[in-house]
Amino acid sequence: MFIPLKDINPSRSYPIVNISLIIANVALFFYELSLQFTLTPRAYAEFLSSYSTVPARLPAYFSGHGTFEMAFLPILTSMFLHSGFVHIAGNMLFLWIFGDNVEDFFGHIPYLFFYLFCGIGAALAHSFFNLYSRVPALGASGAISGVMGAYILLYPRARILTLVFVFLLPIPAVVVLGEWFLVQFLAGINTLGGGPSGGVAVMAHVGGFLLGMLITALVRWH
Repeated sequence: MFIPLKDINPSRSYPIVNISLIIANVALFFYELSLQFTLTPRAYAEFLSSYSTVPARLPAYFSGHGTFEMAFLPILTSMFLHSGFVHIAGNMLFLWIFGDNVEDFFGHIPYLFFYLFCGIGAALAHSFFNLYSRVPALGASGAISGVMGAYILLYPRARILTLVFVFLLPIPAVVVLGEWFLVQFLAGINTLGGGPSGGVAVMAHVGGFLLGMLITALVRWH
């Protein structure tokens, strides 16, 4: 199991958008924590459900039940919610490591649209493979998966300082991110067979990663 800690790949420009995204996610997470102390458990669960991606709302909308805002707006808001400290810490670590160089490639505003588009695409991929699920999905990992997909294409040889068991090793990005994607892909295949996914939206990770690669390839070789 690889745990990336830092990339040895300095960016040429200040990653203002990437840092802003991290700040926004952390600020909203502490807002979530404040609600846990002010709302009843049921009201808090309803809050999370209202602003999280619930796949079953999409077919319900197309069959004439529910509103467009109820079905699709949470796809955007869910990208800025997290279920706990470990969830947000892992996501923000990956965004910190890989986001600055991807922002460097796209430019500041295009990177923001890239990030949001990957997050939306990842949520739709998760919904497609779990079409009638009423389990709320939340977190920035779909968008960050898109960033990682871009990184592996742009900087495959960049060294990632990685914790491997108890050893700290500089490993090429293509190995670190390739191993991560393989784990997600195999877990996704397992869920298609009805196996457990541990509550992780692995198809969102797979979809976001592939979408990030596709967009980056189109921009790079246009």
